[in-house]
Amino acid sequence: MKEKMLEGKVAIVSGASYGMGTSMAELFASEGAKVVLTARGKEKLDAVVDDLKAKGYEVTGVVADNKNLEDVKNVIQTALDVYGDLDIVINNAAIGEQKMIDETDDEWLEHVYQTNVFGPFRFIRESLKVFIPKNEGCIINISSVNGERPFCGASYTSSKGAINTLTKNVAMRLIDTNIRINAVAPGATVTPAHLANKAGEQPGGAKMLENSKHFVYFPGPECDPMDQANACLYLASEMGKHVKGQVLQVCNGAFL
Repeated sequence: MKEKMLEGKVAIVSGASYGMGTSMAELFASEGAKVVLTARGKEKLDAVVDDLKAKGYEVTGVVADNKNLEDVKNVIQTALDVYGDLDIVINNAAIGEQKMIDETDDEWLEHVYQTNVFGPFRFIRESLKVFIPKNEGCIINISSVNGERPFCGASYTSSKGAINTLTKNVAMRLIDTNIRINAVAPGATVTPAHLANKAGEQPGGAKMLENSKHFVYFPGPECDPMDQANACLYLASEMGKHVKGQVLQVCNGAFL
């Protein structure tokens, strides 16, 4: 086995300005990959990129929103322009929420699905334009235990179920190639977004209404963001070279 498992590889990690995305970017960089980090917020993204560069890693930050096709194309083109190739794409950016279906209007549904489903769909489709000609590449979608046990919000849980199905569908399309796609399904993982949900907050820090009929937070032993990053490393490296179309659940046994 190589001393660094991703030596010479080029990776994109979306939603990389905090939490699991930051851990994934740092772990991949430490294993030799050149990493393009994306996020919507420039200030937080710049801070993470500066920190990783100070540690000696080859990283680049691109402010991008996966709801925008041109942003997605720009991220991929940046990887090609700066590092000369693209090998790995991690679709980590997502919106978590706790709204039951009778509280969910079309605007909120569209907002969640654009980030959680349509965004990854765009990254998969556009990255395949690089991967298929060279018959090599790796895509990892970050799903959730909610894809199978839908105890959070209606939009969120159904979006993660969609990601699981999309992962398998694309894997079937690519079965005769050297391109692989899988998903990691985290359980409760200690990130800012997770802590906000435990405190009864919506994304962005807004408190839920006292009479809101949201689901109660599901307790259980929590994981660290690096646990999810390690699962991604397994799938992206030679260790996972024959793993295709799988949803790898990392939940510390809390959601069996």
